[in-house]
Amino acid sequence: MKRGFYTIMAAQFFSSLADNALLIAAMALLASMQSPKWMTPLLKLFFVLSYVVLAAFVGAFADSLPKGKVMFITNMIKVLGCAMIFFHIHPLIAYAMVGFGAAAYSPAKYGILTELLPPEKLVAANGWIEGLTVSSIILGTVLGGALVNPQVSALLLSLDFPLIDFPINSATEAALTVITICYGLAALFNLKIPDTCARYAHQQHTPAKLISDFGNCFLTLWKDKLGQISLAVTTLFWGAGAALQFIVLDWAKNSLNMPLDKAAILQGVVAIGIALGAVAAARFVPLKKSLGVMPLGIAMGLVVTTMTMVHNVWIAYPLLILIGALAGYFVVPMNALLQHRGHVLMSAGHSIAVQNFNENLSVLTMLALYALMVYLNLNIQVVIVMFGLFVAGTMYLVMRKHAANQREHDSLALIGEHKH
Repeated sequence: MKRGFYTIMAAQFFSSLADNALLIAAMALLASMQSPKWMTPLLKLFFVLSYVVLAAFVGAFADSLPKGKVMFITNMIKVLGCAMIFFHIHPLIAYAMVGFGAAAYSPAKYGILTELLPPEKLVAANGWIEGLTVSSIILGTVLGGALVNPQVSALLLSLDFPLIDFPINSATEAALTVITICYGLAALFNLKIPDTCARYAHQQHTPAKLISDFGNCFLTLWKDKLGQISLAVTTLFWGAGAALQFIVLDWAKNSLNMPLDKAAILQGVVAIGIALGAVAAARFVPLKKSLGVMPLGIAMGLVVTTMTMVHNVWIAYPLLILIGALAGYFVVPMNALLQHRGHVLMSAGHSIAVQNFNENLSVLTMLALYALMVYLNLNIQVVIVMFGLFVAGTMYLVMRKHAANQREHDSLALIGEHKH
């Protein structure tokens, strides 16, 4: 890998670490404000909303400047969101601002990979990025948990610097200071990202043109025989992953009698599985063979349904690692294929924006459906079985569609041969 790749990795790690620590800090702040319970999942919803609403604009923005500069600007928007909490603006609005920065950061982060690396390195690069993102999520959640711990915040508040009097007087402000330092480290790495010298055609500027341009890219990717399959898989995966986060917490409480702080560790266990699967895929699956991993999506859905039979923590850990590993192994090659097709059919930034729009729309839909199931008071065991069968069934339909595409391609090739 080129040296610039590792700089991108470091920038991504610290930025994602801060995002996840800030989520926990914002949750603790909502609790201390005695906000209603339904507000906590709204933090995630407000964060994700930017990815959907801004999809038409962020791709063009990512392609209008060198990607390292875009990553620096968008990282500073996240710092602004973090600072808003300092000035007592509601955590939902502040975290929505961080989501705004993250939505604009994403096309640049993935788009630079296709500029920097040859296609055959994309699966490996994605494996690294996914593995690192997952570890930053785990560590960010742990960091956020530690920062809101009363002993740790007391220690932070007791630190005294000679000659400088920082206006930091509460546990929240101490936590936010540490999180801002993480964003600062990400910004330093952003400044060191090399310019790949990739330049794109002049970008549209009016909202109407940007939206119609985005619409064209959206249709192009969904009509492409390989693009539509990889996009369908990654869209399903991210929506399912978001719902699974909450399902695991609920399942841990009901089946394993775990309180929330212990149940949160189980999310980390799934994440470890995803990282293992991602690294294995990076090692063993070349881009040409990426579509061969689809049956693992069906397997993952079916394995999820077996959670209903588990009431022992020591069986829960390996089961969740297996679910994560299957997920990581099948989504990383699909991500790489999607990036490659997007890069071939349009610019990198535009294709990632289309991908983000679909994936995050799926996240919003799945979270809304899950919230509805909770509201209807459905038994968690029923929810798990419905969820697992939905994932397996949808993957089966995607595989059928791919097989039909292959047959159509082969028959067209035959007709072409007969004409000659």
